[in-house]
Amino acid sequence: MQGHLPADVLCTFRALLEFYYIARRDVITEDHLDELQDAISRFHSYREVFAPIHDGKGFSLPRQHAMVHYLELIWLFSTPNGLCSSIPESKHICAVKEPWCRSNHNEPLFQMLTMNQHLDQLAAAHVDFTKRGMLKGTSSKNIQALAAMSM
Repeated sequence: MQGHLPADVLCTFRALLEFYYIARRDVITEDHLDELQDAISRFHSYREVFAPIHDGKGFSLPRQHAMVHYLELIWLFSTPNGLCSSIPESKHICAVKEPWCRSNHNEPLFQMLTMNQHLDQLAAAHVDFTKRGMLKGTSSKNIQALAAMSM
């Protein structure tokens, strides 16, 4: 790609890739944390090459802001070991966003907790009924649909 793209574009993506390779290690030492900080700093300085894109608002890759929090979080909680933030995010959507939308926004926390409790009970009942062989037939599709809402 060298010679086909500006040097700052290549340096931006190189710094980003270095960050990801370091962050995904199983073991991270203090030297690795220094390398991680260096990659973050280089990424943020080189990405300015994209500033003219979108009327001067710059160029934004998904979740690039989270990079600045990695050092502190690794110190607090150890290596992420390839943990993907989309897993907790999808759980957050099912547990918070969807119940919020279903609530009438009057005392929403109580409504959201009640909805989650009921959906968990439906899912548990579905598992129990399946084990007992009680869901054979056409009505099981309706119960499966309800149970799927809680997952």
